[in-house]
Amino acid sequence: MTDNELKELVAGLAVSQAKTDEQMARTDAKFAETEAQMKRTDATLERVGIRLGNIADNNGSNAEDYFYNSLLDKPELGGIGYDTIVKNFIPKSKCGQGEFDIVMYNGENIALIECKYKAHKSDVEKLITKQVESFKKLFPIYANHKFYLGIASFSFYPELEQFAKENGVAILKQKGEVVEIVADNLKAY
Repeated sequence: MTDNELKELVAGLAVSQAKTDEQMARTDAKFAETEAQMKRTDATLERVGIRLGNIADNNGSNAEDYFYNSLLDKPELGGIGYDTIVKNFIPKSKCGQGEFDIVMYNGENIALIECKYKAHKSDVEKLITKQVESFKKLFPIYANHKFYLGIASFSFYPELEQFAKENGVAILKQKGEVVEIVADNLKAY
């Protein structure tokens, strides 16, 4: 290879290197732009997730309020009357912590009712396999009481109702147009 050919090769390589450097700079800029967009997208998704979580919490609270208010005047489950009813019971003890949507008690029996806006089989399974044991662990004094379980929801699918029935779990659901209207202090405007 002659000196001229070598110089032309080096010059060509320098031009190619310059083009490569230019392309890499454009690629780096695009990567930076994409990274900034991804951060904005992540922030947006986080806000959406928080909002969806709040909606789910509100729906759960609505279900708890509805079924608690429905049972308040006549705390009964499966023909068994109860003296005490408590909503959103979150006990803490040295044995741990639990959360029970509705608890009813009459001295011999305890009813645990799980409230869901839309119930699923896993909710009934958890109620059966975990909630009773959790309550007994938190309150050993009630370990020998009879426990009755209920799943309360605005929405059931037939297989879920069947599963609950087969496992002796009461089903509490909204029916018809049951609405209490409190208007003792109604005022015309």
